[in-house]
Amino acid sequence: MGGVVDGVMQVTEARDDRVVRDATAADASACAAIYAPYVTDTTISFEATPPDAAELRRRIEVAQARHAFLVLEEPDGQLAGYAYGGLFRERAAYRFSCEVSVYLAMSRRGSGGGRRLYEALLARLAERGFRTVAAGVTQPNDASARLHTALGFEPVGTYSRVGYKLGQWLDVAWYQRAIGSGADAFADASGEPPTEPR
Repeated sequence: MGGVVDGVMQVTEARDDRVVRDATAADASACAAIYAPYVTDTTISFEATPPDAAELRRRIEVAQARHAFLVLEEPDGQLAGYAYGGLFRERAAYRFSCEVSVYLAMSRRGSGGGRRLYEALLARLAERGFRTVAAGVTQPNDASARLHTALGFEPVGTYSRVGYKLGQWLDVAWYQRAIGSGADAFADASGEPPTEPR
């Protein structure tokens, strides 16, 4: 269950009083801290240097302007994770598609937070008029594969050995899902072009 109250996405479930809401500039430091170990200690992120709070502030602002950037807040005010949508490709024909990512604090992985964030994110992106979301998953990553599959993403291909990090060549599997209202987000009997994302 959930809804929007005073511009804040509220998502609640039985026995779970965490809140999914829009990220603000004030969340940048916490988001940077959540993300840093993915950069320094894993191949999940292909970045080499963890971005600082100023860079996360910029990323939040960019994502909020056209896509979305959401955080999962614990009852004590601490952030458990975040998810965002962003540009898929620059060419105009790709404008109805976006790329999505989710990151949880290492201590919060497996808590259902990834699902909570993604469900809210996909709903928000659909409201904005996007029709397709894609996610790249460094291989191997069984937990991420299970999350994306459980949320209706389908595997659409793998780029082999496209990254090199922590002394190894890495594959990236791509997952894709249609979003939007109605049985077919792409159906348009009028022959008119779809409504532009906003």
